[in-house]
Amino acid sequence: MSRGCGGGIASAHYGSRSCRFSRARTSLVSVSRPDSMHLTVSDLSMRYGARRLFERLSFEVAAGEPIAIVGANGSGKSTLLRILSGVLSPIGGKVVLTVDGRAIPSYDRPRHVGMVTPDLQLYEAFTARENLEFLAAARGLADGALAILNVLERVDLADRADDPLSGYSTGMKQRMRIAAALLHEPPLLLLDEPGATLDEAGRALVESVAASDAVVLLATNDPREADLCPRRLTLGGRIA
Repeated sequence: MSRGCGGGIASAHYGSRSCRFSRARTSLVSVSRPDSMHLTVSDLSMRYGARRLFERLSFEVAAGEPIAIVGANGSGKSTLLRILSGVLSPIGGKVVLTVDGRAIPSYDRPRHVGMVTPDLQLYEAFTARENLEFLAAARGLADGALAILNVLERVDLADRADDPLSGYSTGMKQRMRIAAALLHEPPLLLLDEPGATLDEAGRALVESVAASDAVVLLATNDPREADLCPRRLTLGGRIA
């Protein structure tokens, strides 16, 4: 596919190049890579009352080529991730997640998504293992016990697996949110401020997640996190 630029409300920066999406016509920025997983966003629009967050936004993200979503507070970063996950409907446009050459139906997309968000609620009275066992059962994982062991080791919580989350620090709880997103090895990873409250070792974990083979979108205002991605989509809105 060709790469194009126009003028508009949201812009994407790819290395030294800059593309600005047009209100009237948006060019689809594509990645020429024969991956089996990719996300295509076409003419996506979202408003809250009179406030326009983005309009006719189009882009494509391939597996293994993460994109950072940046912009001022209130520009729509978290809203965009919720739309991409399938839990929020836009006022216009289309989102297509393709896995192994098959477009995932919109009603089934949430099952194929792992999302890290600050408002993800965990069961404080449960242990880490119990929280993940609940999620594994809900997602119908065939070998949930092994998946839980693997993901707890990955987020460096294996030695605290049987401690209630009520005794966890804020950074440890953030690691648990990452574990919950990775548990079912989803093809689409949506990361909303994933490094919040994490120490340097935790930030190294975020870096490894961003470099995974999944389709990854990372919303952040932290320049260090944004630099983990070779491309950036900058959101910016104003009152219509």
